[in-house]
Amino acid sequence: MTAWCRIRGEAGPVLAARRDGLLRPVWAGGRAVGDLGPIIGGELLAGDLEFGAPIAVADAELLAPIGSFPRNIFCIGKNYRAHALEFTTSGFDASSGAAAPSDAIPTAPIVFSKPFTSVIGPGEVIESHPHLTSKLDYEAELAVVIGRGGRDIARADALDHVFGYTIVNDVTARDRQQTHRQWLLGKGLDTFCPMGPAVVTADEVDLAATVVECRVNGELRQHASVADLIFDVPTLICDLSAGMTLVAGDLIATGTPAGVGIGFDPPRFLRPGDEVAATIEPIGTLTNRIG
Repeated sequence: MTAWCRIRGEAGPVLAARRDGLLRPVWAGGRAVGDLGPIIGGELLAGDLEFGAPIAVADAELLAPIGSFPRNIFCIGKNYRAHALEFTTSGFDASSGAAAPSDAIPTAPIVFSKPFTSVIGPGEVIESHPHLTSKLDYEAELAVVIGRGGRDIARADALDHVFGYTIVNDVTARDRQQTHRQWLLGKGLDTFCPMGPAVVTADEVDLAATVVECRVNGELRQHASVADLIFDVPTLICDLSAGMTLVAGDLIATGTPAGVGIGFDPPRFLRPGDEVAATIEPIGTLTNRIG
């Protein structure tokens, strides 16, 4: 299995290949490779790479697997039926004016974005921004990493444009999202896009069998199959690339399952000290605490 991580080295970020619980730093031309960009974009091929001495994952400081070449972070809203229903009936879905379950299921992908400044890595602290929100929520999601870019990509060809997959926690300030009647400001605050722990290449991920889970302080809150997406990965790539060029390294967070904080009665929002752990195998577990 090819899984790519970024770790903190003495001179800066270093790309590492993960296998069997060990990380092997990646070199090319006598220098450490700092990011996946050259590999995703094809500037570095497998034959160009050298691998250093193995390091135990537990002994390394993991960073977001994509970090030093800013790309677009596209996000999809209400892309699992059960989550669409819980969001619509929660009273927080001010963006569409939807109030009834019959209005919940979208007929086309709902797309928003997160700024790249919101990205943090595994183990980093999610800022609670108490001066802006008292209703902090989690959303575990499978994220697609675009490999070969393109425009007007046909659905039948879409998976050929995927380099791999990672995990994103689409952290959300629900009150800010509701007040502004759109999603960027409630989801784009600094530290609101934890990502990682790795990017696993597309050939190693069976989308039909992939499961998304999220635990808060060890309690299972979210559990769903990616096969349950309303708009699957090929559809998302096809729709996003219609008239708009996708480039190598772009990410598409595919949406979150039911079980977020606003889905409970009363809502169960995150508090300082809470630990959020999003798991998707074979990518791993992305764990962050609320600061």
